[in-house]
Amino acid sequence: MPKKKTESTERRYWLFKSEADCFSIDDLKAAPKKTTFWDGVRNYQVRNMLRDEVKKGDLVLYYHSNSKPLGVVGTAEVVKEGYPDHTA
Repeated sequence: MPKKKTESTERRYWLFKSEADCFSIDDLKAAPKKTTFWDGVRNYQVRNMLRDEVKKGDLVLYYHSNSKPLGVVGTAEVVKEGYPDHTA
């Protein structure tokens, strides 16, 4: 009898958007341990995805919006399971 797959072990890839003048990839590089939390998301679907689906080890494309040029400026790796936004 085949084993029932209870949780995915596949790495996922995410696009995280931040305005460069708010929190840039350089701010992330300068942060202690080069980590931070992702807060301020008010879209319910995205908030739930961050909390429930983003897993340790997933990879992130870091996208700068409202800047010139627009686009992916770096990559990051998720270092902690999702949790509720403490600013919500």
